[in-house]
Amino acid sequence: MIRIQTFSGGDFAENGYLVVCGEKGPGIVIDPGASASSMAKTIEDEQIQLDAIVLTHAHLDHVEGVPEIRALAPEAPIFLHADDGPLYQSVEMQARAFNLPSVGTMPPPTDTMVHGEELTFGECRFQIRHAPGHAPGHVILYCEEEKAAFVGDVVFLGAIGRADLPGGDFHQLMDSIRTQVLSLPDDTRLLTGHGPETTVGWERRTNPFLVGQYGGERV
Repeated sequence: MIRIQTFSGGDFAENGYLVVCGEKGPGIVIDPGASASSMAKTIEDEQIQLDAIVLTHAHLDHVEGVPEIRALAPEAPIFLHADDGPLYQSVEMQARAFNLPSVGTMPPPTDTMVHGEELTFGECRFQIRHAPGHAPGHVILYCEEEKAAFVGDVVFLGAIGRADLPGGDFHQLMDSIRTQVLSLPDDTRLLTGHGPETTVGWERRTNPFLVGQYGGERV
């Protein structure tokens, strides 16, 4: 049994996820943002063993809660794609750019993710799919058994991620959506970095950015 809980909040209304990989854990946290306090309380109240923090990318809204979550399990690894290392190191600069408070000392990533490899935690098995365009080291975490993909800011319900931030590239983003999202089965849940979840099939058929590009057909 795998349980997925969404935590949303902050100025960016970012979605962070607590994934419990089995009836009693272990648990992993994906993209801890401004709602990290609520997430931490759930972890403590339910006595979930935290095995890892996994980051789809290193924009401020997806990593600002890392210090608070890491404090619960100081030995838990922090996974990030190497291409987003510089972005992670610039979190303080990102906060200043948005006139937001300092996030404090960020614990450094401990493990890198590579396209095509798998991460396993208890009953959870994630395939890593490198999907640059919104950020250079953006990854998608695909759990085939659960028919679910944590897509960060690559694609949303009826929209796609921004490509105008530093390190963004619109053509890369569209290629990532084509090869790493639309290649998944239509009934795959897309757990997004902002807003409600959707499915591959729904976005293929209705997303105006994708229908115009791909005609709503499988690619």
